[in-house]
Amino acid sequence: MADPLQVEVVSADRVVWSGEAEQVIARTTEGDIGILSRHQPMLALLVPSAVEIITDSGEREIIAVDGGFISVDHNHVSILSEYATRGVVSLDEAERELAEATRKLDEGDQTEETRKHFLRASAQVKAARKQEGKQLSV
Repeated sequence: MADPLQVEVVSADRVVWSGEAEQVIARTTEGDIGILSRHQPMLALLVPSAVEIITDSGEREIIAVDGGFISVDHNHVSILSEYATRGVVSLDEAERELAEATRKLDEGDQTEETRKHFLRASAQVKAARKQEGKQLSV
């Protein structure tokens, strides 16, 4: 068996998840990417989405991120995002939040706070869909 990946997901204020994994799946600006042991070094921009981590024990961790970066080097995967959370809310709740943020943007509220609310709600919807096994929309 190949060496496990050492994965760390960090938000602006804390380490959200850290441990060993067999695989990491993340959505970058170029599309979805799967990281396995001995992956080539890389750095990519993340989009608001759900990062999926398959642990070395076969468990599945879903983490919502509002963008950020993924870095891979020597079996170490770092995911850095201003907002990242393991506590996936229900799909209904996430969709309500996204609808509220979208409504504010459509009404002309272009503040940084509203933009961040939209990105975080988008990430939560994608994470909730992935957690429920539904296909993610782009």
